[in-house]
Amino acid sequence: MGVTNPKSIVFLMAVLPQFVDQSAGHVVVQMLLFGLAGALLQLASDSVWGLTASAARAWFGRSPRRMSLVRGTGGMAMIGLGVTVAVTGQAH
Repeated sequence: MGVTNPKSIVFLMAVLPQFVDQSAGHVVVQMLLFGLAGALLQLASDSVWGLTASAARAWFGRSPRRMSLVRGTGGMAMIGLGVTVAVTGQAH
């Protein structure tokens, strides 16, 4: 969820207030801290995914056979999805 995505902003406006303890005071500070914690978790998660994908790409890229298997697997997945859509799709 990006910070500039309007759906993310609406989601946070709907969800964050449920976790704020109004009796503790400093409602704005609590919401900012919850928002910051969420942003940091997203940053950490996206960073791990990015580093993992980079390492996987480097590993697959070192072997032409592995790259061929990746391309073949991707091609078969696309064919399988196409067949599934063709078989289960409704004519309009």
